[in-house]
Amino acid sequence: MNIFTKLRKKHFVLTFFVIVFVLFIIRLLFPSVRDKVVSALPIPITATTPATNSVQQHDLLVDSLLRAPHRIHTDLSVKGTDKKHKIYSVSSYARCFPDVNDVQIVAAQRHGVPPVADRNAAEHCKDSLVYVGNNPFYHVKKLSNSIPYLVPRAQLLLTKIGRNFIDSQLVKHVRPSLMMVTSITRTQKDVTDLRRINGNASENSCHCYGTTFDISYNKYMPVQDPDQPAVCPTRNDTLKFILSEVLEDLREQGLCYVKYEVKQGCYHITVR
Repeated sequence: MNIFTKLRKKHFVLTFFVIVFVLFIIRLLFPSVRDKVVSALPIPITATTPATNSVQQHDLLVDSLLRAPHRIHTDLSVKGTDKKHKIYSVSSYARCFPDVNDVQIVAAQRHGVPPVADRNAAEHCKDSLVYVGNNPFYHVKKLSNSIPYLVPRAQLLLTKIGRNFIDSQLVKHVRPSLMMVTSITRTQKDVTDLRRINGNASENSCHCYGTTFDISYNKYMPVQDPDQPAVCPTRNDTLKFILSEVLEDLREQGLCYVKYEVKQGCYHITVR
């Protein structure tokens, strides 16, 4: 009887270790199994959790993405071993960047400052706006119908676009150029003056709220070392393809609205 009992104990122990070994192998071969099990568990809802709607949740997400530290996930050194990334562009500019003024104005009014009458009135709003006229990641064209100021949220977006654009050029082994910003914040007088020469300009423009800017897709500023011989700049159409990839990625993340402007030759962008 004792021998029989010992055999049962050995059999139980052997079975236990076999099961543990099989589960260990499954965990090594399919690491996502554990994640799926964990994600399937219900998330407890406590009375202390603040109630937020979908718009507020999206605002928190955008804030976290815009303020996250900038990291380059590739080797950009001269002797880097990373493979060259291909240039794809987007399937359709009109379809990928369809956000018209009626869509963008909602975000502009939510996150922006009240429209100001003229440049003198704008001087009193500089506590709510930040200067964006000088930045190493993009070039601001000489402005005639706008001023180089944005709300901090839009300034973070503009800088992020510029940095991502440069990173994309480097990983694609393209000689880098800066994107060109052609229009930023407009006063009501700027809008009135612009409508006299451009009938397509909107009277209720998103540019009036400090949340919106235009980036040219036909003009760029080549990065040139002043101590070195002039280099041949990258073709504008190649840079347009790369910039469109960057904007599509950020738009799909929910960071911005983008409209492809055919006649103005620019991307019309509003922070979300």
